Amino acid sequence: MNDAAHDILHVYRVANQAMLIAQNYENDVDNDVLLISCLLHDIGRKAQFENPTLCHAQVGADMAYQFLGSLGFEEDFCNKVHHCIKSHRYRKNNTPESIEAKILFDSDKLDITGALGISRTLLYKGQVNEPLYAVDENNVVYTTEATQPESFIKEYHFKLSKVYDKFYTKEAFSIAQKRKKLTESFYEELISEIDTQEICNILDVLQ
Repeated sequence: MNDAAHDILHVYRVANQAMLIAQNYENDVDNDVLLISCLLHDIGRKAQFENPTLCHAQVGADMAYQFLGSLGFEEDFCNKVHHCIKSHRYRKNNTPESIEAKILFDSDKLDITGALGISRTLLYKGQVNEPLYAVDENNVVYTTEATQPESFIKEYHFKLSKVYDKFYTKEAFSIAQKRKKLTESFYEELISEIDTQEICNILDVLQ
């Protein structure tokens, strides 16, 4: 994994969080399915990074299915892992159905909440050469416009700020709510420190 925001430590955090949540559903969860799904959930990331038209969840699910099958795992087990990985990325037409898939989804989303989420998003934006924020023709910072250029601010409005109400387990929801205030405070402070008018004045002088 060459993506610093989705490195092996991210995988371990997701797996660890998932197993902690699973303790509350021990009679319903297949821990083997859950753990293997967590460890393999982002193996399609490289393919998506190289070709953004691909969905890493779908690619990763297919890769995991073939890999586990080659090791002799039963088809039913492979199908369960396939569903977990395929549905771990938020998509309205592909929601997690099994308890293992819901726990993986929640654990992965918890890693984009709070300080972890801010840090990982900034890491990723730097890696793909996207800025903290973008300004329009009047040097006004884009905030909520869907058509704005890609930036950390856009990612906040259309992903980070919306994830807090999208959890399936009460345990993950509770953790996320505790982290929500920090995320909001960081964004508000960031916006307050951005002074595009000052930048505009400097450019006028240089011209």
